[in-house]
Amino acid sequence: MLGNFFGLVAPDLAIDLGTANTLIYVKGKGVVLDEPSVVAYVNEHGRKEVYAVGAEAKTMLGKTHRSMEVFRPLRDGVIADFDVAEEMIKQFIKKVMPRSLTLISPQIVICVPTGATPVERRTILESAQAGGARRVHLIEEPMAAAVGAGLQIDDPAGCMVVDIGGGTTEIAVLSLGGVVWSRSLREAGDKMDEAIIQYLRRTENLLIGESTAERIKKEIGTAKAPDEGVGMSMPIKGRDNLSGVPKEITVTEAMVAEALTEQIGKIVDAVRQAFEQMPPELAADIYDRGIMLTGGGALLRNLDQVLQERISIRVSVAEEPLLCVVKGCGVALEKLNTPEGRRLVTPDV
Repeated sequence: MLGNFFGLVAPDLAIDLGTANTLIYVKGKGVVLDEPSVVAYVNEHGRKEVYAVGAEAKTMLGKTHRSMEVFRPLRDGVIADFDVAEEMIKQFIKKVMPRSLTLISPQIVICVPTGATPVERRTILESAQAGGARRVHLIEEPMAAAVGAGLQIDDPAGCMVVDIGGGTTEIAVLSLGGVVWSRSLREAGDKMDEAIIQYLRRTENLLIGESTAERIKKEIGTAKAPDEGVGMSMPIKGRDNLSGVPKEITVTEAMVAEALTEQIGKIVDAVRQAFEQMPPELAADIYDRGIMLTGGGALLRNLDQVLQERISIRVSVAEEPLLCVVKGCGVALEKLNTPEGRRLVTPDV
């Protein structure tokens, strides 16, 4: 594809290609798309033909016939199926590009987990290129999250961000415009959903799907059990593991808190390890400035309180935590032609 077609120039894009959701920022316009990273396709003579993407595809989870499959092409923050990811990116770009510019290739800034291997980074680059980009720049997720949350990463004083997404939890310490220490932990939103599924199977003999587990987490999920009673509750339906027939039970906040105990503990332990491995001067800065939580996982009720109690450092939740990464990608995109913007991104293709 050509970047300039009869004098037209494609709008540049910033993409938060997340395990759970994909968000797109258009230069000069802001965030214009937020849809699940889900693709529904049918098998036609051994070939995968895309049927739906995004929110429409997510409604089909667990309800497809034999020749159709609903698939999430990203797992643990990286691409698990190149072809499906490429088609998903193409479809999302089509949704945000003016119809008159659908033949024009945009320049793209796209985020990548800090723990991604060179092969995984290359896969993300190639998927974005195959999806229609004329040029691709990578930005590490915690860097984007910190910028999107409004942290002053260029200061000599250190700052710390914990970005809890669908596939990974990114923990990073930043100072003087760069990442001093980082760790990518594959304990995040998806593992929380799986923990709820396993808990209900073990304690209630009830089988539920990923969509139901995610709904439980969003509606009554909490990192800390209520001090008194069982807290909020909600009815859910699933299949009885013993009789095999459908049944309904009531799930409570206390049950969800118990189900998520292990996942919350692993995140707390990873944050503790960050302090053990960073320079003491930066640890002192973060003691003064606190920790910033971003990503969808930051919306889990009382998570900031649990972290603060166990680590004895002030913890804050960013304003609009779901948008922090894509906003940070957008800042890098807007400033791409400046020295500041070029420092935010890694070498591109």
